[in-house]
Amino acid sequence: MTTINDFNFKNKKALIRVDFNVPLDENFKVTDTTRIEAAKPTIIKILEDGGSCVLMSHLGRPKGVSPEFSLSHIVDTVSEIIGVQVKFVDDCVGEEAEKAAAELEPGEVLLLENLRFHDEEKNGDVDFAKKLSKLGDIYVNDAFGTAHRAHASTTVVAQFFKGKKCFGALLAKEIVSINKVFKDSEKPVTAILGGAKVSSKITVIENILDKVDHLIIGGGMSFTFIKAQGGSIGDSICEDDKQELALDILKQAKEKGVRVHLPVDVIAADAFSNDANTQVVDIFHIPDGWQGVDAGPKTNVAFSMIIAQSKTILWNGPVGVFEMPKFAKGTIELGNAIADATADGAFSLVGGGDSVAAVKQFGFEHKVSYVSTGGGAMLEMLEGKTLPGIAAIYED
Repeated sequence: MTTINDFNFKNKKALIRVDFNVPLDENFKVTDTTRIEAAKPTIIKILEDGGSCVLMSHLGRPKGVSPEFSLSHIVDTVSEIIGVQVKFVDDCVGEEAEKAAAELEPGEVLLLENLRFHDEEKNGDVDFAKKLSKLGDIYVNDAFGTAHRAHASTTVVAQFFKGKKCFGALLAKEIVSINKVFKDSEKPVTAILGGAKVSSKITVIENILDKVDHLIIGGGMSFTFIKAQGGSIGDSICEDDKQELALDILKQAKEKGVRVHLPVDVIAADAFSNDANTQVVDIFHIPDGWQGVDAGPKTNVAFSMIIAQSKTILWNGPVGVFEMPKFAKGTIELGNAIADATADGAFSLVGGGDSVAAVKQFGFEHKVSYVSTGGGAMLEMLEGKTLPGIAAIYED
């Protein structure tokens, strides 16, 4: 794997694909700086070498040039985080962009305007990628969140940098962390899959069955498995058309020697509301008019015991409706168990939008080994797919 550590950037311009697709409030102020902070180590390494950085990113889903999606809104925040006054140019290709890049001195940083103001970016247009390639000497991909897209700036541009392309620190870390779960894992390996739907995780489950010892299934998707086995789930969420698939997954797991752990009890509510009445019930006997909204106390103990014995842990998806404080306990207990196992030497990887949100909300961010920055990209890697943005760096 070729990374920024394999290059000396002295007097070189690095063209870096970052993921600065950050949330903005109504005054266009950045409300979550995580993605900008994640890119900082790559930028600082290049500047300390005596190089300069040309940063390219998208923001939102603009239809053509849209001022509300201009990256000019984030210049001050990026400058503050990096510690260098960032320059800005209001296009990402063409004369103006080329002039701004050409005038860049060592130690300086230039942020290009939103790539998606041009349709050619999402279309993976070769001519557009070639224009981008004129802005740097070495191409660095540090945007894991978009590595699953074959866009001009994430994949196509790499072909113009033969022998002069590499992974940034963040993207390299993502690859190493996912490989630690799937290729270089210490056993026993436990995967925890939560969230609402089995259908969104089918390929993930099928891909990881050969690599894990324990599979914990929680959250809304567990009710499809319970109903498929003859349980009464009341008004709980369920994908009726996936019951056969659920049984097939259990059969495959048994054949491969993987132990599947489903909740044994749940917190049931009489309404989908933080003010609902609740009761603890056996997951196979949820009364009509009630729905499972969180893992129950026996389940929390059982899941924690499995996690305590694990050496490698993958967590993708919450085990309850954690957004409502009343139904967050199961997800918090899970986080505590993973944090304790990590402190005891296990490697823990958290990925996927909702579990990342939970980890941040409940303060587990620095208590696990690694929190992935890319939801869709992470899922595709868990499914065993080769991401085009990663493949492009490996290719000659």
